[in-house]
This record gives sequence, structure tokens and C-alpha cells, in this order.
Amino acid sequence: MINRERLVTEFMELVRVDSESRREAPMSDLLRDKLQQLGFIVYVDDAGSKTGSNTGNLIARLPGSEDVAAAIMFSAHMDTVSPGRSINPVEENGIIRSDGTTVLGADDKAGIAAILEAVRVVREQKLPHGDLELVFTICEEMGLLGVKYLDFSRLTARMGYVLDSNGPAGSIINQGPSQDEIYAEMLGVAAHAGINPEDGVNAVQVASRAIAGMQLGRIDHETTANIGIISGGVAINIVPDKVMIKGETRSLQEQKRIEQTRKICEALEKAAREGGAQVQVRVETMYPTMNVPADAPVVQLAQKAALDLGLQPVVMSTGGGSDTHIFNQHGISAVNLGIAMQKVHTTDEFITVSDLVLDASYVLAIINTAAGWGTGKGASSF
Repeated sequence: MINRERLVTEFMELVRVDSESRREAPMSDLLRDKLQQLGFIVYVDDAGSKTGSNTGNLIARLPGSEDVAAAIMFSAHMDTVSPGRSINPVEENGIIRSDGTTVLGADDKAGIAAILEAVRVVREQKLPHGDLELVFTICEEMGLLGVKYLDFSRLTARMGYVLDSNGPAGSIINQGPSQDEIYAEMLGVAAHAGINPEDGVNAVQVASRAIAGMQLGRIDHETTANIGIISGGVAINIVPDKVMIKGETRSLQEQKRIEQTRKICEALEKAAREGGAQVQVRVETMYPTMNVPADAPVVQLAQKAALDLGLQPVVMSTGGGSDTHIFNQHGISAVNLGIAMQKVHTTDEFITVSDLVLDASYVLAIINTAAGWGTGKGASSF
């Protein structure tokens, strides 16, 4: 039922459109035209003015043809990471990748392409369906920034699927961690490194001692911590008086994240105190944990659709974040679906044509399964 050639052609079209974070307007304009042609009512919210993007989140709605089918939301993000300009996709031996100078943008345009192809088939074949709501977000790669400012008043669906994971089709991610971002500025005292170094306090050295005292990496099966950026100093002949440190903690358990963040902050404060420096620390919780019960209707529907398609569904947790965290926070029971994008955020990123077709087939199977399984328009149980 999925038109392979059309799907590949559209995916290649999408990835050629520049849409790095905060510069998603060309993608939004293209998608708005495509969706209006498919009969969707399209709205772009004002999240752009709050995120610094040149457009907002795109919300589209297609009224259902069946009163008995549940309203379902499908979502993917429009932005890509850098380098994501002038992408030149290449298909060879059933694999689509960039020319090696940029990312491919399968994260997350593979998700967008799969959704578009599925709804095209629904429209062309006049398949029964409930209300379909599509949400294409901005600034996802910036800490889920776009969805945090989504106009949720425009949505009626109480269940949804985000296509934004690297597992194969049939992967259903129902748990994800909360995340803290930690920003610290270690403040020492500048001095000439050759004439009077004893008058200085080396902020780099103090920061290094702090980091050496931290437990980083895999803390346990639910918790991770990382220091990802450290920068400072202005010249080799000056004792550095300022160092910036950025890190994060994540956990599937809120209390574990809080505890790990506390330990990192204490290590910074202890090193500063013992080294004669000062430290300023700021912690920002980027998103809460996501934990959708395995027996929730949104999970059951995804499992049934996978089985109908001949896939073996796998319900699993992840260490990464996605827009699902914020959807669930706003009362929309949402899980993340694997779409088999590979080596994302690198210039080696790729996706196979067969996986792209399977992704679209899975979206279509969810729509078809919901139409035959619903218990009332807008229902959230099966």
C-alpha cells in the first residue's frame, strides 16, 4: 500500500530543505502546503517568538471519517542539528545518506516522511480513520524547546506517537529519563604565569580537581552523568581566572537524578573551597521523566498494529529525551516509536529505504488498527 518511490522522493525533498534549529521556516512552509493539499486544517502557533525561531510549531488536523475511531496524534520535529545546510542526499544500494559533508536529517525527517506517506494512502484509498492530528515541532534539538511552547489548546487527541528514535519499527519507547543541565563558572584569580604565578588562583586546575572527584558516565542502569564542555583562559602566560563548565545528569528515577546533580554541585563547591576559588552553579531541569504504563491503550494499540504488520513489538526504555516527555506532561499519553535512523547527529547518518517504507507502513497500520478497534470518537481506551 505504501508507494515506495513516492516516499523516497519526498524524503529526499525534505532533507534538502535547510532547517537547522531556529531556522525551520522553509520546512514549515513546505509542510503547510503539502498538508493543506491533503485536506488538513493547518495552524502555526507563536512558539517562534518564544524560542527565537523564525516559525512556530505546525499543528494540522484531519476530521475523522469514523465515529468509532479514536483521535490520534502523530508527531516529529522539523529541526536538524548542525551541519545541516545544503544537504545532498545520496541513495545507493538501498541506503540513503548524505554526501559526507553534513548530517542526513533522517532525524527527524524520516519521521515526517513516514507520517506524510501514511496519511496520503489513507486519503487516496478513502480508508476509515478517526480524527488525525499532526504536530511538527521546532527546536527539539535544543532541549525540546519548541514543544514546551506548543499551543496545546489546539489538540484534542489524548494519545499520540512521536517518530523520533533509532530503534527498528516495532520499538515502542514508553520510558525516558528526566534531565538536569548543570552550568558552572569557576572563578579564580588572574596573575602573570611567569612573574608572579603564586598570586593567582588557577581556575582550570581547580575545575579539573572538581571533575576528577565526580562520578561520571554510567552510574547505574537508570542513571547517567556527563561533563561535556569545559572552556576558559585567555593566554598561556596568564593564570586563568575563569572556567566555564557544562554537564548533565539523567535518570529514569527523579530522585536519582536529583541526587546525582547534588553530588556534582558538591564536588564543584568543595574544589572551589579547597582551592581558594569561587564557583557559581546553575541547574536547570530540562524535562521530567516519561513513564507510560505498558498496559496503557497507546502502547496496546502500537503493539497490535505491529503484530498486524508482521513485526515483533518491543516495549522498552531509553536514555534519551524526546517530545514525548512534554506531551505526557500535558495529558497526552504518548510514546516514541523507533524509525531505524542510524548514526544520527553525525555526517555518517543514514537510513535504509526498506526501513523508511516500514516506518510509513507502521504509521498506516496504527491508523487502520485504531479505526477497527476504537470504542468511541476521541476514545483513549481499547
